[in-house]
Amino acid sequence: MRIWVDADACPGPVRDILLRASQRLQVPLVFVANRALSLPRSDLVSTVQVGAGLDVADQHIATSAAKGDLAVTQDIPLAALLVPRGVVTLDPRGELFTEENIEERLSVRNFMQELRESGVQTGGPSSFSPQDRQRFAATLDRELTRLLPKAR
Repeated sequence: MRIWVDADACPGPVRDILLRASQRLQVPLVFVANRALSLPRSDLVSTVQVGAGLDVADQHIATSAAKGDLAVTQDIPLAALLVPRGVVTLDPRGELFTEENIEERLSVRNFMQELRESGVQTGGPSSFSPQDRQRFAATLDRELTRLLPKAR
């Protein structure tokens, strides 16, 4: 089992939670980004720097993650690729993407993108809050607790 992180837009508090969880549970953690990352040295933590370009990091995660892995991304199209393959996928605010909700989430995302492309101002996401951090930590802990017995 590995934890895959779409690291280009990963909030610092989420990165820190993931680093602590990796060490505590001895789970390999892979950060994928199209820029160099500064992370603490650990045998469990690695980085993959992919080339610049739209969705290059997403494609690397999509082709590398396997059933039973966990992925952290706010990219809904990437989540839509991972969930059907048995990769537990959550966003940095602690929302779990599932077979039951991924199609709806993708549909809403596509609708909002169409609105933006037609010139409608939709606003951006709210700033990352302490509640988001807490929700992410709780969801991560719950899912790792569920996944780890299967992986060992």
